[in-house]
Amino acid sequence: MAGSDRLRAALESLRRHLDQDLFPLEVGDAAADRRVLAELRGQLDDYLLPRLSAIDAPLLAVVGGSTGAGKSTLVNSLAGMLVTEPGVLRPTTLAPTLVCSPDDTAWFTSTTILPGLARVTGGAAGGGRGEPGTLRIAPVDAVPPGLALLDAPDIDSVVTANRELAAQLLAAADLWLFVTTAARYADEVPWSFLRLARERSTALAVILQRVPDEAREPVAADLTRLLRENGLGGTPLFAVPELELPSERARLPGHVVQPIATWLADLSVDAKARAEVVRRTLSGALDSLGTRVPDLADRVERQRAGIAELRDIAGRAYDVAMSAFDEGMRDGRLLRGEVLARWQDFVGTGDLMRALESRIGWLRDRLAAALRGRPAPDRELRVALESGVESLIRATADAAAERAVEAWLALPAGRDLLEKSGVAVSGRLGRASADLPARAGVAVRAWQGHVLDLVRSEGADRRTLARAASFGVNSLGVLIMLAVFSTTGGITGIELGIAGGTGVLSQKLLEAVFGDQAVRTLTQDAREDLRRRVRALLDEERARFTSLLEGLGPAPETAAGLREADKAVRERGVL
Repeated sequence: MAGSDRLRAALESLRRHLDQDLFPLEVGDAAADRRVLAELRGQLDDYLLPRLSAIDAPLLAVVGGSTGAGKSTLVNSLAGMLVTEPGVLRPTTLAPTLVCSPDDTAWFTSTTILPGLARVTGGAAGGGRGEPGTLRIAPVDAVPPGLALLDAPDIDSVVTANRELAAQLLAAADLWLFVTTAARYADEVPWSFLRLARERSTALAVILQRVPDEAREPVAADLTRLLRENGLGGTPLFAVPELELPSERARLPGHVVQPIATWLADLSVDAKARAEVVRRTLSGALDSLGTRVPDLADRVERQRAGIAELRDIAGRAYDVAMSAFDEGMRDGRLLRGEVLARWQDFVGTGDLMRALESRIGWLRDRLAAALRGRPAPDRELRVALESGVESLIRATADAAAERAVEAWLALPAGRDLLEKSGVAVSGRLGRASADLPARAGVAVRAWQGHVLDLVRSEGADRRTLARAASFGVNSLGVLIMLAVFSTTGGITGIELGIAGGTGVLSQKLLEAVFGDQAVRTLTQDAREDLRRRVRALLDEERARFTSLLEGLGPAPETAAGLREADKAVRERGVL
């Protein structure tokens, strides 16, 4: 086979892209996405890579079909002995049995083929009986070298794991021996597998069992018609008559299965015919990658989009929180309640007037306040303002957390992620983090310190030094802080939210000290600095959500990598 090494390398590259957990969340039809991924991994591991590594290895014919179709009885009859256990209880085939020539035992006991199934060896049924998750190897002299029969679980088993294993084994086959009955050959489940064989150009033969003598010709003719209409014309068809067997463990008479045995024996001894089966099935499997891999890439992109949507939802929730904080700065709510009371205390002490009259008077009042043990009114106002800003931060963070959780719960992917995170984590996510009040306090105090630094810097100018000194940095800083939360976004809004005519006085004072433009610049700088600090707090809160998404799902380059790997396979996949 020309270029088989290069083709194998391309397939190995494709396989590496499938090692990730590509579909961790319920995005779209995630169950179907995972099945597609599992089927692709399985066919690469169980068939394509092993077959390319040993083109001349024995043929694997998987005997598959519906419940009660007589697969095990057929395998026992072809083997000439009881190697797999038939019975009336369903499901019967709990673990697959592979029947091969003793000459081929080494190949099938190795894990080159079907590496995910542990091996158990034993001849007759019951000896070395396989357990679920194992593959029982039964060497039998009657099976010619170069061919193995694998008795698969029912494709319509009531046990999900059996159905999945049946599909996996059929995907690992060089040849399908599809078993059905005269009563059930038109059922939809078998035809879904037969159409899959057509799509993948898998070599196929159909065994029609339990055919009454009088119905043999019409039933065979109808099944041939259905095969032709489904694009499977020319498929070998063998009809097995309906017989009364003495027990479930009895075998079919030799002459009944002889046509099937002869056909299989001819395949095993004819190197050219065997190579044709391999080439057909291998080429079909490779060709199917041309649609299956790009389809998987689309599904990967859908999963990534779903994860990105969850990240965007969390981001929008905290963007709304930032807008709510901005609105809280503008609507005057921070200048009511305790802040208003402390403002009135501050104004009522006469500090503003006396500051204008005499620096000595200012120092005397401060000293008196200190001796009485009562905090200076400007400090009380600053503390009240600090508390108000912290409360606004906590309220907006709480609202954002609640909004993000509700939005995630409205999506299957979000519900899935929260459930996987556990009750403790998802419960805490609905509120701001426990340490936010402490972090908010640190941020607000740092902001107030920044405002005072701004005042000092602006007051250091020779033209304003004396005027600023006559009033004091702390009091000027408080007025700038209050200006940040005025309705109009400038110093002129103070009187609207606080104390009527006294606001006019404070405005005039700041303008007298710094000038109109400087006051506006100071206010804007203070406002933006506070917004930056609050944004940082909200980003930390948002990270509680986005951290759950870190490393989740396919890597960004996965979809493109899959398409590139598919292209490489197609370029090197000419057999």
